Amino acid sequence: MLDNIIKDSDFANVMQKNMQNMILHFFSKEQNFGVLCKIDDVEFSPELPENIKKQFHQMTLFFLAGYTFETAQLDGDYLVFEAGFGTDNFGSLVTVPLLSIMQIIIEETPVLINLALYNKKRKEIMNENKNEGVKNSMNSFLANPENSKFLK
Repeated sequence: MLDNIIKDSDFANVMQKNMQNMILHFFSKEQNFGVLCKIDDVEFSPELPENIKKQFHQMTLFFLAGYTFETAQLDGDYLVFEAGFGTDNFGSLVTVPLLSIMQIIIEETPVLINLALYNKKRKEIMNENKNEGVKNSMNSFLANPENSKFLK
């Protein structure tokens, strides 16, 4: 039963909204926080040097404080921030899909735990199906000659 829920797209949408609301709340309160996320889903621009990337664990904690917190913002389904990495403080723009965030942490305490399973491929399929549904709906609408009066 739990397996069905954590893979459900409606559940994922609820979790994503919860994360968005919580992050926005922390932004408004100027509350630093950390995000524990799946590193495979995180994008870096520019790409990090290999010697830095290999130091990340599968689950990596990013703590948003100082300059990193000041640059942090929500961009659609993503948390985006600038951060410096390694001894040379290599700068990169970090883009984290909200659903790949497993925990939001204040100090050492998790304040949100995400159980929804993020799947980039499934999300792309869901978006395609959503677009197909709109297209099919429009085709059905246009196929009915009675609806032509609405197109003037």
